[in-house]
Amino acid sequence: MLKYGIFVLAYLAGAIPFAYFAGTVKQVDVCKCGSGNIGATNAFRLLGPKLGLAVLAGDSLKGALAAWSCYYFWGPWGGLIGGMLAVAGHSWNPFFGFRPTGKGVATGLGILIALMPKIALIVALVFILVVVTTHLVSAGSVVGAMMTMVSSLLFPLPLPYRLFSLAVASIVLLRHRANLQRIILGTEPEFRIKSK
Repeated sequence: MLKYGIFVLAYLAGAIPFAYFAGTVKQVDVCKCGSGNIGATNAFRLLGPKLGLAVLAGDSLKGALAAWSCYYFWGPWGGLIGGMLAVAGHSWNPFFGFRPTGKGVATGLGILIALMPKIALIVALVFILVVVTTHLVSAGSVVGAMMTMVSSLLFPLPLPYRLFSLAVASIVLLRHRANLQRIILGTEPEFRIKSK
């Protein structure tokens, strides 16, 4: 039973709203403030670096655990499906009416760490470099997603991992359409960490 139910658990794990829980610590409803997303970037902006890092760790961990658990029972294809379910649970959260609630960047990174650590390291370094240079998390996310696509084609990976990398990167890019428009127009808000 657990072997089949693990996919349900992967989806529910992805839906754990760490940013929302962190917001209750400071009595801030992250769904109604900032971008309205229950992701790490909104948590950093609204709650400060300490809680922001906690949310980043939680979102990454749930992605890693979902992918690894499904891989354990079902192999590479299971890891692929489990990872996609975790990203879906985070990005369109069932506990918030399936509305768009996140962009899946931290969750996707956690999945990469679990299944493709070398690519995860490359993507993380590129993300940090872009954010430090531009002060735009959205730019780092977009470039990181594209780097994931390129790396998945250059590294010798099982087919499921290539498909997963392309699919998740596509979701991240799709969820950043509005950000891309604002970057082009020069209206995308910069990201600067302030202690709170």
